[in-house]
Amino acid sequence: MDQKRQYAHPRGTEEKYRLFLINEAQGLLTRLMQVQPFEMSMPMVTAAAIPYQAQKGIYELIREGKRRLGQKVRLFIQKMKTAGKLPIEKCQAAYSVLKLQFNALLDEFEVFADVVAQRSEHNTGVWIAGLDTLAEDALGTIRQFSELPPVICYLDRGHGAAIRRARTRLAAGDENPVAVIKIPRERMVASGIGSSLIHEVGHQVSALLDLIPSIKPFLQEFADKDPANREAWLLLSRWISEILSDCWSVSLLGISATTGLISVVSLPRYFIFRVVPDDPHPFPWIRVKISLAFGKLLYPEGQWERLEKLWETMYPVTGLKPHPRRVIKKLESILDPFTRLILSHRPAKLKGLSIREIVPVGERSPDQLRSYFRQWQTNQQLMSKQPPSLVFAVVGQARADNSITPFAENRLLSKMLRHWALISI
Repeated sequence: MDQKRQYAHPRGTEEKYRLFLINEAQGLLTRLMQVQPFEMSMPMVTAAAIPYQAQKGIYELIREGKRRLGQKVRLFIQKMKTAGKLPIEKCQAAYSVLKLQFNALLDEFEVFADVVAQRSEHNTGVWIAGLDTLAEDALGTIRQFSELPPVICYLDRGHGAAIRRARTRLAAGDENPVAVIKIPRERMVASGIGSSLIHEVGHQVSALLDLIPSIKPFLQEFADKDPANREAWLLLSRWISEILSDCWSVSLLGISATTGLISVVSLPRYFIFRVVPDDPHPFPWIRVKISLAFGKLLYPEGQWERLEKLWETMYPVTGLKPHPRRVIKKLESILDPFTRLILSHRPAKLKGLSIREIVPVGERSPDQLRSYFRQWQTNQQLMSKQPPSLVFAVVGQARADNSITPFAENRLLSKMLRHWALISI
């Protein structure tokens, strides 16, 4: 009896509260109607526009989200009008869920708002559209093995790049129709931006080809068969997502992938050797060594050894405590078999081919990149017809060779980004 009195409300109070909830729900509907397609609100020059397939995917995502949520709000309003003796507490609980769903839809909208808004910035918008083309080219290597999602880029503050992969779940539970890559502003515009961007594309490649679940059993097998180095194999397995993306970057860009990585991870010594439990990233010192190991296998030449010596001089292992030195020694001892395992791996989706066989190793050796650079110095029109990832590889090699200054590199890549934006219209 006491419990019934606790939840009892005067009839007039119940009706007033239901009217209050109806008004609140109608307010949600009003705000929902204010969510307009980006095409209706974002000014930008044509060259800076988001690729059509990406625009279509985002538009359909927001439209379907609005339709579905609008139905739920109207159904809620109808129930409140005919609720009868439904307890106020249950009415409030239903409204709370509805409001959470509304906020989740807005969160999905905001995922793309910054991406689209930057397209109206002078110069920046066109540069970003050029980066879209670079990302599309880097992903296109696996076109024959998977249906590719659209890719769009944007700039943000922060030290590193990041990706919100396509076909993952957004806040409201919808499937993301577009791969969205965040690039640090501080890396615009230089060949190092290619290293960051193509690394993030590598995460999408790994997902599309199911590389991680395909490779991990082999790493576990090696760990079981090699008890002396078990800890090292298990660490590599933990880091495999980031390692595969670094591999993808090296395979397309050559040495500029590693020099770009060094630029990102060059931190105070404490962080360079710090192993963080459950961190999916290799600690910076070994991460650079792994990138170098892939480079030596894919594009053998003395420049990798020279860069490795420079890295070891910048961050010598002398002075480390015994345990990290022991871990580093074990990791270094298995880098060659590990990188060979990765490059020779044949996931089911590659239809019998290995990872090494699908990347353009044959046309991106250091000597070939240098030859391209010499040709393009006298014929930039020829350069403008090349795949964007090849252009970044060539310019990055020239930068590593000190054959081009940072200022000339900036001018050249800015010009190429504008060119790719224009031809993608």
